[in-house]
Amino acid sequence: MSDVDSNHEMSFWDHLDVLRRMLFRVAIVVALLMIVVFCSKDFVFGTVIFSPASSDFCLYRWLCSLGEILNMPAFCPEPFSIDIMSINLSAQFFTHMSVSFWLGLILAFPYFLYEIWKFVCPALYEKEKQYIRIAFGFGGILFFMGIMLGYFVIFPLMFRFLSAYQLTERTETHIVLDSYISSFTSLILTMGAIFEIPMVALILSKLGVIRRPFLRKYRKQAFAGSFVFAAIITPSDAMSMFMVAIPLVLLYEVSIWVVKK
Repeated sequence: MSDVDSNHEMSFWDHLDVLRRMLFRVAIVVALLMIVVFCSKDFVFGTVIFSPASSDFCLYRWLCSLGEILNMPAFCPEPFSIDIMSINLSAQFFTHMSVSFWLGLILAFPYFLYEIWKFVCPALYEKEKQYIRIAFGFGGILFFMGIMLGYFVIFPLMFRFLSAYQLTERTETHIVLDSYISSFTSLILTMGAIFEIPMVALILSKLGVIRRPFLRKYRKQAFAGSFVFAAIITPSDAMSMFMVAIPLVLLYEVSIWVVKK
C-alpha cells in the first residue's frame, strides 16, 4: 500500500501545521548560519566578497598564465585594486546584515531541500521517492556549481569589464558599495537558480508534466533563448556571454537526458 493512503488521514490544517514547523526549522538554520557569517566579517568581505575587485583574484592570475602560454598579453590585465565607496552613513552596517542573510540562505539551501523532501515524501509512492530523492540531491550539487561558476568566472569578468569601461577620459567610475553588493548577490543567486533547471525538469518529468520529445522539439528556441538571456545578464563582451550561455545550453541538454522518453 502506498504512503499516500495514510497521508489522506491528515486534514488541511494538519498539513499547514507541518509546513509551518518546517519553515520554522529552516528559518532557525538560516538565522544560525547568518550569525556565523556576520561574525566572520573580515573573511567574508576581505577574502570572499571583495576579492574580484583586485588583480590578485584567482581568475585574473589564471588568465595571465594562459596569456603567457598563448603569447597573448591582452589576457593579463594591468595590476589594479578598486576601492568600493560607501556614501551613506548606515550603508556598511546594513550591507553587513544583508550579505549575512543571503550567504546564510545560500549555505542553508541543502537543508532547505531536505526539509522539502521530508514534507512531500509521505505523499509519494516508493518508486517516486527514489527519483525525487535523486532529483533533490542532484539539485543541491547543481545549485552550488552555479554559485561557484558565478563567483569565480561570470562576476569577475563582468566586474572587470564594467569597471574599466569609459565613455571618455574625462569620466571616471567610482563604484558604490550598494551597487557592488547588489550586482554580486543578484548574479550569484541567478546562476545558482539557473543550475536548478535539470532538477526541475526531472521532477516535472516524474510528475508527467513534460517528456523528452517536448524538450527536443524546442531545443533550437532554448539555445537561442540561452544566448539572449546571457547577453542580458552579462556585459557586452562576447567572452562573458559565452561563459554564461554555454552552461545554459549544457544544462538544457542534461535536462533532455534526465527526463522520461
